[in-house]
Amino acid sequence: MANTPVINLRRGQAVRYNNDVCVITATELKTPPRMASYVQMSIRSIANGNVKNLRMTSNESLDLVNMERQMHEFSYIDGDGYHFIHLTTFEDVLVGEDLVADVKKYLVEGLSYNLLFTDDVIAAVEVPPSIALTVSEASEGVKGDSANNVYKAVTLETGLVVQVPLFINQGDKVNIKTEDASYLSRA
Repeated sequence: MANTPVINLRRGQAVRYNNDVCVITATELKTPPRMASYVQMSIRSIANGNVKNLRMTSNESLDLVNMERQMHEFSYIDGDGYHFIHLTTFEDVLVGEDLVADVKKYLVEGLSYNLLFTDDVIAAVEVPPSIALTVSEASEGVKGDSANNVYKAVTLETGLVVQVPLFINQGDKVNIKTEDASYLSRA
């Protein structure tokens, strides 16, 4: 944890702001005429996902936080939480419900995910941009309903409900965009 001038901070680094660990999502140095330069930055809280816009003078500083991403394989869920296994050391890492609340519909046993550690404490679970999931429940599409791009709701193996085209049936694998839970293609 080192005090770093805001002028040296870059996108993707983690900082401590108001006792909250945040990731820098954007930063820009601005030097208006006849005024002191300042840094305009956006930071996203790892704990709750809130985005804050900061405007700091170029001589101010923030605490830089050690941040590390490690690949882990999702193993299983029990009463204690979500268990992930490190791929090389086979160490079991327990992640609480609060950290996986936003991504639990994308967790499939046996798939690898990035765990984000700040100061050797788990801060977040990162899912890939898209993921292939199996359709567990799908209603039949109505044949005469194909004048436009028609979608139907299906339930995937993790319980996620997604709108997909009529030709998708139960048992098919589909690629889902994890950013907004939308259908991309057949897998």
